[in-house]
Amino acid sequence: MERMRKIRIWRGIALVGLSLSFLFGLGVGAHAQDANEILAKAAAAYKQSNGIRVEFTLQTRSEGQQAGESFEGTIQMKGDKFVLTTPDVVTWFDGKTQWTYVARTEEVNVTNPSGEDLRNTNPMLLLGSYQSGYTPSFRGESTAPNGKTAYDIVLTPKRKGDVARVELQIEKYSSLPASIKVSAKNGINSTVRITQLRTGVNQPDRTFVFNEEAYPDAEIVDLR
Repeated sequence: MERMRKIRIWRGIALVGLSLSFLFGLGVGAHAQDANEILAKAAAAYKQSNGIRVEFTLQTRSEGQQAGESFEGTIQMKGDKFVLTTPDVVTWFDGKTQWTYVARTEEVNVTNPSGEDLRNTNPMLLLGSYQSGYTPSFRGESTAPNGKTAYDIVLTPKRKGDVARVELQIEKYSSLPASIKVSAKNGINSTVRITQLRTGVNQPDRTFVFNEEAYPDAEIVDLR
């Protein structure tokens, strides 16, 4: 149960990274017929962003159980590296090795994740699967949670999987994401609301590596 909860969280946050990469190339007046051009610009824009830092709130809700949870977190990304921080878990990935620290158990799992593993945690790998795995559609305009006018874009999976649909709200005049909702086929909905986004952060490589000195009491479990 705990592992499945973390996977749902990581998939939701990974879609933040996906959406940021997608949205950096998005301009005012985008329509469905522009999707391929938007994606090409998005991939190029991410490579030129020189490091991203995002603060967010994630809410998850099970429609079947009528229960949910909410928490705040941050994610930093640069190239194929990232560090994701939530109240319960911190995950670092330096492009090869992944460290996952669980606060409750003070345990750090060290892995060399497979491609499938990284689809649950690595935001940028989802960009590739988005290009081949989802169909975008422009659904009009609405008011985002921050009160600003936003474009509504829906991503529909081309193949059967866990995700039923992804709904994006994009601020009309800044082209920045305001919210991202992931609806899973098991009835669990995850909504990410971005509260702050910075580009050009240019983090040093050590940002994406677990620092043993900062967690002196942690038990390191090497699963490689």
